[in-house]
Amino acid sequence: MKLALLLHAAAALAVVLPISSWSQPGAVTEPRVHEPRVQRGIEVLDRLNRGKPQPVFEAMRQEFPFLADATAAYALGDVWGREVLDARTRQLAASAAFASLGLRSFFKTHAGYALDAGVTPDELKEVVYLITVPAGFPRAIEASQALQELLDERGLSQRSRR
Repeated sequence: MKLALLLHAAAALAVVLPISSWSQPGAVTEPRVHEPRVQRGIEVLDRLNRGKPQPVFEAMRQEFPFLADATAAYALGDVWGREVLDARTRQLAASAAFASLGLRSFFKTHAGYALDAGVTPDELKEVVYLITVPAGFPRAIEASQALQELLDERGLSQRSRR
């Protein structure tokens, strides 16, 4: 059973990064920004952040370059780079997923991207209300607090309009 899990993990990793890019344990890896999948992911992140650096990703590139490359290649380049969903729909779905999982910082980041894609504050509040059903009130309350912070920061909350 353990061998099967290990083989499954290795197969998944091979999909993300070609074997030629693997390094020896403990070796410093150079960023692979010139590889097409990584480059496509960096371009997606650049669009999401409207040309500004994404602090979490930049820190990851410094300390965890392999993880940053894998994230850029697969999560950003292969998945987020798809064009089946428009940016607005993709960000609403991502916001709901992260809120449901209780991932506050990811929810706040993607709620910000959703606002940038034209989602209204009321639509994001509706996402918070919606997740009470599959994820429960504690996660919805946590998401509401993160959304409140974001709306305050952007001057979009009821409090900031008073």
